[in-house]
Amino acid sequence: MSYINNVTGFILQGSLITMKLYVVTIIAAIPLGVLFALGKISKIKWLKILLQIYTWIFRGTPLLLQLFFTYYALPVLGIRLGQFEAASITFIMNYAAYFTEIFRGGIQSIDQGQYEAARALGMNYCQTMEKIILPQAIKRVLPATSNEAITLIKDTALVAAIGMGDILRAAKEVLTRDFKITSFVIAGIIYLLLTSIIVMMFRKLERKYSIYE
Repeated sequence: MSYINNVTGFILQGSLITMKLYVVTIIAAIPLGVLFALGKISKIKWLKILLQIYTWIFRGTPLLLQLFFTYYALPVLGIRLGQFEAASITFIMNYAAYFTEIFRGGIQSIDQGQYEAARALGMNYCQTMEKIILPQAIKRVLPATSNEAITLIKDTALVAAIGMGDILRAAKEVLTRDFKITSFVIAGIIYLLLTSIIVMMFRKLERKYSIYE
């Protein structure tokens, strides 16, 4: 039992890196996704083209390749980043691209009559988005956003590839040292617990926004 406790404690230390990266990514990527989505449906042609290229690149290439590029290739260009900084920037830009498309679809799914009703009430564009469109769009995109949030907690395991001491790397170190699969089982349980917490949080959000049905 003491062995399991020691291994669990060691792996939980790696979970601090995992959760830190997760929180930073979610806090930055979701607002960026909303802003970029608004940019993609705007009438500014050059902005729409720029955002289209951005989402095409980040959704069309592997996250691991993007992480390697940020951490290993940028120094060739004279841009050196620490492990956590490189991982944060990569994950934020990658997930913001996915959230952009999710929110764009959600916003465009709102009936045009909602915009017309808002104009009839004398609301400007910002007021219409804030009070009418976005609350309804959020309700519609919550399931897709929840899926991305769950995927993110698993994708954080990729940072082990650049030497960061996350959950997966900690489990692998124990396996290499002790030749026991216990560490991988514990890591799997920790991931399951984290994803379960995320699912519960999004279910609460879905109940909160159910008034917009």
